[in-house]
Amino acid sequence: MMSGAPYSEDGSAAPAGLGAPRRPALTTTVPRELVHRASVAEVLLTGWDRVDDARFTVTAQLPRQHGFHVSVGGCHDPLLITETVRQAGLLLAHAELGVPLEHQFLMWDLSADVVPEALRVGGAPASLDIDVACEDVKRRGAQVAGAHYDMVIRRDGEVAARGGATFTCTSPAVYRRLRAAARAGAGAPVPLPLPSPAPPREVGRVSAADVVLSPSPAAGRWRLRADTTHPALFDHPVDHVPGMVLLEAARQATTAFLRRPCLPVGLTGEFSRYVELDRECAIEACALPGGAAEGRERVLVTGRQDGGQVFRATVTAAPVPL
Repeated sequence: MMSGAPYSEDGSAAPAGLGAPRRPALTTTVPRELVHRASVAEVLLTGWDRVDDARFTVTAQLPRQHGFHVSVGGCHDPLLITETVRQAGLLLAHAELGVPLEHQFLMWDLSADVVPEALRVGGAPASLDIDVACEDVKRRGAQVAGAHYDMVIRRDGEVAARGGATFTCTSPAVYRRLRAAARAGAGAPVPLPLPSPAPPREVGRVSAADVVLSPSPAAGRWRLRADTTHPALFDHPVDHVPGMVLLEAARQATTAFLRRPCLPVGLTGEFSRYVELDRECAIEACALPGGAAEGRERVLVTGRQDGGQVFRATVTAAPVPL
């Protein structure tokens, strides 16, 4: 497992070879740079290993309490699982597929389906073991240009979730050209003034600072509220709205649309293009058929900007466990 090394008594790495003192590997998080996080506190992964050229194992730990991803009905927030999937994909892209750290990633889809009973908050952080299958690897010359991951996430040997993600990546120079073309020469975005938040309780939140939707006169519609100073949603400066913010918008829109607290046991996001910070993004929610088992409902949440769809998310919502 690539997460630690034997240590000598003074804390320095023990020398290799016969007679070297053996110490248990110490559990640490992986380097934050490998999962595109500025704050070490936001890193969920603790190690990884290669099984073969297309399969890997990753370990993670969910905190018992998180400042933003609060527990829901005694369960770890399912969006922490989605974030775990995101981080695992980035980690393996850099550490195993050789994607340079300075390259930019474009996430095309991100999904997670969870087993609520396996995600109960216990008396210790939740340790996760993740089996990852890497498929459809695309290359540009010798450089990896994209891939798809499928993941099975276990806790104490039991399946707690399944997830997946598809990404492409590009060099900084190509990224600058892509962004310049998308912005039609408008230059670096200046975020819009922050609109008023929807009532926190209506979207399943306690604090207005954590609300990513602004009210709209039309039923089932909101305006995206992207607070670039939020320490969890905007962990570091970016020139667009991160995908995890859009998935949080989908979760909050689902709660408001259903008019009840809910647990998002299934979440699939598809991203068409970057959502710009300096343009309004409309969020819409509508019911989908199916999902009636165990009181579950399915909701389609769509984001539109400049008249076109920029993302959509399908949310399967279960009643909050008692």
